[in-house]
Amino acid sequence: MKHFLAQEFNKIYNKEAENAYFSPGRVNLIGEHIDYNGGLVMPCAITFGTYLLVSPNKDGIFRFRSLNFEDKLDIPVQDDYSKTGEYWFNYPLGVIEYFLKDGRPVRGLDLLFYGDIPISSGLSSSASIEVVTAFALNNLMNSGYSKLDLVKLSKSVENNFIGVNCGIMDQFAVAFGEKNKALMLNCDTLDYQAVDSNLGEYILAIINTNKPRKLAESKYNERVEECQAALTALQQQLDINNLCDIDTETFNKHSNLITDEIIYKRAKHVIEENDRVKLAAVALSQNDLDEFGRLMYASHNSLRDLYEVSGKELDAVAEYCKTDTNVAGARMTGAGFGGCAIALVKESAFESFSQKVIAYYISKIGYAPSVYSSLIGGGVGELLAESKKTKA
Repeated sequence: MKHFLAQEFNKIYNKEAENAYFSPGRVNLIGEHIDYNGGLVMPCAITFGTYLLVSPNKDGIFRFRSLNFEDKLDIPVQDDYSKTGEYWFNYPLGVIEYFLKDGRPVRGLDLLFYGDIPISSGLSSSASIEVVTAFALNNLMNSGYSKLDLVKLSKSVENNFIGVNCGIMDQFAVAFGEKNKALMLNCDTLDYQAVDSNLGEYILAIINTNKPRKLAESKYNERVEECQAALTALQQQLDINNLCDIDTETFNKHSNLITDEIIYKRAKHVIEENDRVKLAAVALSQNDLDEFGRLMYASHNSLRDLYEVSGKELDAVAEYCKTDTNVAGARMTGAGFGGCAIALVKESAFESFSQKVIAYYISKIGYAPSVYSSLIGGGVGELLAESKKTKA
């Protein structure tokens, strides 16, 4: 991959790339729509992601190129930047804007991005681009940010520059991901625990419904508002800052405070899902994949019935998985409204699973999904670090 990208960089810029970086995508194993409610999520980094090759230039210009999109941008180094249309380069441009807002110096760069994450699938291609850009700039400009600083900065880009009300989970997972570990992250305190995730004979199947979902245009922001309404109602009697400050038992005692049925359903999902994450961490650490799978199905059902962010495409995948004895569990992952589902599938049966789930999906939906297999991978880093150490 690096050699191919180096050739492409040379072809575009007529020089060699001086640095190369990689930032993964992520799936959330369980704990959906929790990050903006101050609770526990359990994402992991995957082996797909975003590659970034960079060289400084003396022209005082940022040049953005991607092997995934024809759109490109050449823009001078200046005091501030603003979002232009819906182009992909808004994500790295937003990162540069936030470096400038923080008083960090920047200089002209030639940049080439390539991602093998399916676009608009819910695997955090946007967070992957943001974090790899922030990591590269921090490295090249000696900006002195910690990894957590880069996570917070990237989230601010998504919220304020791009205009999507996401929580911090996506950026955190792609930055701090560890091989063969899930991250149980408290989205309120940002404390996290790396949970051993030995999948044994199973691998992670990622099933892209191929129904694109544009997060900024979806009902995501509506769900954020509904959760806020639930929190406001509960605060009449409870001293809490987030929905996830209480457990299911406490919620049941005070749920009469929420008089709107839809708002009640949203809160019920969030609080029960937060409890499921705690149970899932125990199951994973004990290698109890049957229990973990049961929790995955319960999570999907809740997202379908209470939070109403699933849809016939994601439901079709979950329905099939329940009939396949080689699948331990499955659920939609990400914000929903299309995008991806994940399943724990026996590695020896992956090809058979792939063929059968595609056939079932076509029979229900009318077109094919895309099916990938992934391991749990590591977080953002510099690809050329080892060769530089060797030269040194």
